[in-house]
Amino acid sequence: MIKTKNFTNLSDVPSKDLRKILKDARKRKNLRKKLNTLEIDRDAPLKGKLLIQMYEKSSLRTRLSFYLAIKQLGGGTITLRSNELHLGQGGESLADTAKILSTYGDAFMLRSDSDQKTENFKNYLSIPIINGLSPSSHPTQILSDIFTIEEIKKKPISKLTIAWIGDSNNVLNSLIVASVKFSFKLNIGCPKKFKPRKSLIDWVKKNNSKIFIYYDPKIAVKNVDVIFSDKVISLNDKVNKIKKLNHFKKFKINKKLMSFAKKDCIFLHCLPKGPEVSDEVFFGEQSKVWEQALNRVHVQKSILLYCFGKLR
Repeated sequence: MIKTKNFTNLSDVPSKDLRKILKDARKRKNLRKKLNTLEIDRDAPLKGKLLIQMYEKSSLRTRLSFYLAIKQLGGGTITLRSNELHLGQGGESLADTAKILSTYGDAFMLRSDSDQKTENFKNYLSIPIINGLSPSSHPTQILSDIFTIEEIKKKPISKLTIAWIGDSNNVLNSLIVASVKFSFKLNIGCPKKFKPRKSLIDWVKKNNSKIFIYYDPKIAVKNVDVIFSDKVISLNDKVNKIKKLNHFKKFKINKKLMSFAKKDCIFLHCLPKGPEVSDEVFFGEQSKVWEQALNRVHVQKSILLYCFGKLR
């Protein structure tokens, strides 16, 4: 019997398996060049499989990319909204919900507003669970971003220097973990008040990673190959938004800031855009945000295959 696997945090997945996922995604993307959007991959490796998706937070790219990912692999999907389920209320426990999901479906993708809920589901499900985003982690996004970087730069990410400019959020948390897993240098540019949490930095130190935190964005981006960012104000941010934006004023990614990076530096952003980046950069030649978004489909297909124990 093939052993299935979860994909909830990059820290839980061995580096060699992350590399296998990226290698498989490259192959699959190349093989799809002459296929239309809904045409199934020739080998249809997940024929007859059902992916159940549940969203507690708004989603565009994750929803579309997982829908296409399972469809192109020959399977199907159904999307549930959390307010349509009991989820521990109304007499049905989360354990019972997990049992039903495991009975009807073959894998479960959860985009949650709670890290604990993701962990609880992992404990109760007997099918693979994929973390489509949680408050502290966005592993599918970052693995796809590494795919995009290596595709564009045509070299392993370990030979590049990456900069993150902006807030310390779930995307950055996964990027920090990825810097350990893939051995790349990571510069983080952020206001002192918004630096990554100490427990994560301590974990990085234990793993001898190359992470540097700067409170001056010009130093953070000096001679880097890639500049990453994300919205400074996220959808569910319960903060004084004007006050927070003021903290990030000098961290805005514009042409002047980009000029301190390498000439062939690319800009990535997991969308949607906010005031943290100028239109000139976001819609400019160095921006690869649209390729970045589309690559989610290819990498998530290989993540699904990893979870089903079917990576080639």
